[in-house]
Amino acid sequence: MKRRMKATIAYDGTNFAGYQVQPQQRTVQEEIEKVLTAMHKSDEIVHVVASGRTDARVHATGQVLHFDTTLSIPLDRYAHALNVQLPRDIRVLEIEGVADDFHARYGVSGKRYRYIWSCEKIQNPFRRFYATPTNGVKPDVTLMKEAAQYILGTHDFSCFCAANTGVKDKVRTVHAINFEWHDEELHMTIEGNGFLYNMVRIIAGTLWEVGIGKRDVNTLSATIASMDRSKAGKTAPAQGLYLEKVHYPQ
Repeated sequence: MKRRMKATIAYDGTNFAGYQVQPQQRTVQEEIEKVLTAMHKSDEIVHVVASGRTDARVHATGQVLHFDTTLSIPLDRYAHALNVQLPRDIRVLEIEGVADDFHARYGVSGKRYRYIWSCEKIQNPFRRFYATPTNGVKPDVTLMKEAAQYILGTHDFSCFCAANTGVKDKVRTVHAINFEWHDEELHMTIEGNGFLYNMVRIIAGTLWEVGIGKRDVNTLSATIASMDRSKAGKTAPAQGLYLEKVHYPQ
């Protein structure tokens, strides 16, 4: 008898070509499916469905996926059974049984991402894969917060979307953007009902430009209204981005 399982996972994206399976590339999805298929002793791949994909070098502390299983492993042992076989840069944090109609991707009601800048003059080498270095530059966070207010709410976010996406409906709602210092690191968290391809990284890059005086706060409204990617800032580097939380309706 099949059971549908919801898994919350974390991974270090440094040595992955991204989450989604790609030919001749190491991906998070492939590593998990390889272990599940071996556990099930299946001739066919045991597929997993995630809340969405992440790019190369992007990390996750709260990615969610689902898969169907015929194994009778108790729930409190299932995560351990996977973790002893998965590579060390992927960990299953929690597994729970869910209804057969639960869908990790189509059931999402919102997500939270975190972006981290390392503002030390000399970046700690142990943080080089996990925060974007600024070479000692510290932004005016007050200006970044002011600019972020223009992004809140429901808009067509075409200006904050990579040009090569095939998504046609680019209307999304951003609920919150917050900034906080952790020693010499600046963290930005952003929550919304959904995000376009590279949207968080482009927002991070744009707000960073505001913070260092390269972009005026008052241009944000016109940038969003333009729906033109070229009007927004540079895409911030991948290693500073974390998928932190995926929300589902209660």
